[in-house]
Amino acid sequence: MADIMIVDDSRTSRRILREILERNGHSVVAEAINGEDGYLKYKELNPDVVTMDITMPHMDGVECLSLIKKVNPEAKVLMITAAGQKEKMLESIKRGAEEFIVKPFNEAEILAALERLR
Repeated sequence: MADIMIVDDSRTSRRILREILERNGHSVVAEAINGEDGYLKYKELNPDVVTMDITMPHMDGVECLSLIKKVNPEAKVLMITAAGQKEKMLESIKRGAEEFIVKPFNEAEILAALERLR
């Protein structure tokens, strides 16, 4: 199972993701409340996978993804987006995102996306 960091400004989203991941045997090694926090924690912890919300204050998920990919081009980042953010999704693909999930997500979608990242 994977060591995963959750990056999302929504406390509720972080809680739901943590419950899904831990219930399925993954370890949540950190939570971050924005892209800047996520980038700093990524450099420190180097988790196997990052779940990354796109829309956050201070630094959005697209910018954080870019910084993480500069540190580790092989980083596995699962982008989580609200419906209607096609431009942000396309920009994320250009910057190295491999998997996307649209909110509201469900457990099966999260687990399938993680499997595809492996």
